[in-house]
Amino acid sequence: MMLSLLCVTLCLLGGSAAKPAASATEKELVGIVGGQNAPLGKWPWQVSLKVYNYHLSAWVHRCGGSLIDSKWVLTAAHCIHHRNADPSTYRILAGDVYLYGHQKLLSVSQIIVHPDFVYANLGADVALLRLVEPADCSDNVKSVKLNSFNHEVTQKEECWVTGWGAEGYYGALPPPFRLQEVKVQLVENSLCEQLYQNASGHRYKNSRIIQNDMLCAGSEGRDSCQGDSGGPLVCKDSGSWTLVGVVSWGYGCGWRDIPGVYARVQSFVPWIKQHTQSSS
Repeated sequence: MMLSLLCVTLCLLGGSAAKPAASATEKELVGIVGGQNAPLGKWPWQVSLKVYNYHLSAWVHRCGGSLIDSKWVLTAAHCIHHRNADPSTYRILAGDVYLYGHQKLLSVSQIIVHPDFVYANLGADVALLRLVEPADCSDNVKSVKLNSFNHEVTQKEECWVTGWGAEGYYGALPPPFRLQEVKVQLVENSLCEQLYQNASGHRYKNSRIIQNDMLCAGSEGRDSCQGDSGGPLVCKDSGSWTLVGVVSWGYGCGWRDIPGVYARVQSFVPWIKQHTQSSS
């Protein structure tokens, strides 16, 4: 998802990213790059956003997402087919590290795409999904705290990104499709901008690539990738995990000097609260 979107957005921008001299090997480019199996209950807010595949007669993984309240999921706007998408065509899997386990899928009653969203690389890549019934909280199902509007995350904080990734990009994520986790380093927006300008051959030197509502994280061999879109980037703040980013886009996955790009949750806290609190 994230990588395929990149191809579209680069074409719309009128160019393509220059591939760095060194990159992750192709076999690593399946979902979380450099990841490991995530223990059950470690990331209880992680959900899978599913759509129905008529060919397979099954609900299949499309994107990740984060449970931010018992009734609400935050994901990437580009994970939604279109702004007026029918909520009944989506389902949410919560509380399982296995993508196709036996957990009951949760129905969606409302989808709210950020009004400023056009393409992921232009920012505002967030969407809210309201559940028909509240998720049953347990050791494996819990909401994550949103990053405070006043709290700026720093490179000193411990941050992780999680996801299941794609099942058919450079090979398949093997059964039983276990949730993956990887620790990533945050990258300052100014440095990230410079890295992306360098990677694009400075084709966009007269316009910014990394917007204020974006956040960068990752390094060579440690990154999110296709199919992880919408999933959580969390950092430990005062001993508790805080949602700071939503997997959005990037040039490749796990490439040298090309971190992944995330929607900066801090920028959207007022918008999120406006909708979730008024509808509760």
